[in-house]
Amino acid sequence: MIKFRDIADDDPVLGHSRLLKAMENAFDYAADHGGIGLTQTKAFNRKFAHWMANHSPWPRYHTDELMRLNKVLNEWDVPHAMVVHDLMVVAKFGRHTKGKFQVSKTAKDLSSKRGKFFAKIAETYLFEYNHARNSRSEFTAPGNWGIFLNIINVEAEQGLTETHLVKTFYGLEKRDHVIDREYYDYAGFLFTHVLQPLSWIGFLEETPDGGRLSDRTYWKTPLWRACLQLETDDLVDGKRCLDPTYLT
Repeated sequence: MIKFRDIADDDPVLGHSRLLKAMENAFDYAADHGGIGLTQTKAFNRKFAHWMANHSPWPRYHTDELMRLNKVLNEWDVPHAMVVHDLMVVAKFGRHTKGKFQVSKTAKDLSSKRGKFFAKIAETYLFEYNHARNSRSEFTAPGNWGIFLNIINVEAEQGLTETHLVKTFYGLEKRDHVIDREYYDYAGFLFTHVLQPLSWIGFLEETPDGGRLSDRTYWKTPLWRACLQLETDDLVDGKRCLDPTYLT
């Protein structure tokens, strides 16, 4: 069982969680507009999708970037809008009613307690959310969050690449100029189901100068150390977490 340490509402380490910020943005929008508008298929409408893109905590998902590939923005064109909607449903933060998603009073009260709100979002996103929704492949590799977090806790002390993680978990090595379907299946799984979720929730941060996804290096943020309590903690010294000034 993965244990999360309590985090104070005003602890600056929460600033590392872009997904927390995106959820707070959605709650603010719902409060200002009497809910979030829905399409006939109960997706968030284009007005909200554009608003989420305009206020994206991720530069690569900002309106200017997304409109390079889309004439309009639907919920599924704005990755964090889709994930936020899914999480609102899975975490039971509200319900669809009369053409809008209405945030519940219980969820509003929880959102005022930022530390607990983050913990609920993190637990739901990591352990309950279906990350396969963000993948084009149905491939599933063995492993669970207990294994993933405890090994990354050690391996990411000095920075971790996707290539290193695939070799560590599954013994597969990337070969130059060779299209290895098996390797890319496992690499794709780890990115979609492990590395991206840990980055979105704020436990890992990518080096900003990374090119291809497979070449990026991931580092533990101070939020990792502040929140996660793991069996392998005694194997790391806790001094090589990402410096908070690294993100400024």
